[in-house]
Amino acid sequence: MFEGKDIMTNKIDEIGDDHVGSSAKTPLRADAFDISDAEKRDRIEANIRDILDALGMDLEDDSIKGTPRRVAKAFVNELFSGLNPANKPKLSTFDNNYKYGEMLVEKNITVYSTCEHHLLPIVGRAHVAYISNGNVIGLSKMNRIVDYFAKRPQVQERLTMQVVQALQKALGTEDVACVIDAKHLCVNSRGVRDIESSTVTSEFGGKFKDKEVRREFLDYIKMDTDFE
Repeated sequence: MFEGKDIMTNKIDEIGDDHVGSSAKTPLRADAFDISDAEKRDRIEANIRDILDALGMDLEDDSIKGTPRRVAKAFVNELFSGLNPANKPKLSTFDNNYKYGEMLVEKNITVYSTCEHHLLPIVGRAHVAYISNGNVIGLSKMNRIVDYFAKRPQVQERLTMQVVQALQKALGTEDVACVIDAKHLCVNSRGVRDIESSTVTSEFGGKFKDKEVRREFLDYIKMDTDFE
């Protein structure tokens, strides 16, 4: 038992601060929703209380006594609400009666997420586009799907892929693209503490793999990054 724990600890130490991801799917256990949100809040509250106590904080102080409960509520109801499939927005589509056949771009969608390696914020912008093959989707749904997948412990590469895959499925087309430019506080506020750097990820499907179509999309969002 202890040998297995030591091996896992050594593996984590070897990875260190490296940015790694396992797959395009969020790593959830099969029993993730066997307990209620209320039970999750109670368990998280108890654990946050233990963490603060271990740090030497006075949990009887008026300023901090409510912190464990506040953190638990924020985790379950807000920051990680995107883990629950029940919160996924309905991506209803409509017939493209306008016969609009050009690219549709929704840019500068606000991204608030949480790095799953240090549980620190990821803050940035997402730019999403698709080319209709007969179906269109409400503009706000594009914002909502970004927010849904952002509201979970995340890796930016995975978030980018999940947004594209969800819209491809809803729209019935491969012609979907997403670029995210975000700051990671695990880089900005700790470790190398580089406050200027940001991370750019992209996922191009269908026609967006074509050089000219991809360039048109990047021109719309005014990014000079070379994805050739």
